[in-house]
Amino acid sequence: MAEKANGRPCPLCGESMSHRHCKYVCPQHGVVYDCSDTFY
Repeated sequence: MAEKANGRPCPLCGESMSHRHCKYVCPQHGVVYDCSDTFY
């Protein structure tokens, strides 16, 4: 099952990131944000 992009842009390249569990994943840079981050 493919993960659906939620529209949140990657701060590094602007690509739409996927939301997986507690992480936002950029197709180019991998995990950008996770639950331990206190900012968005």
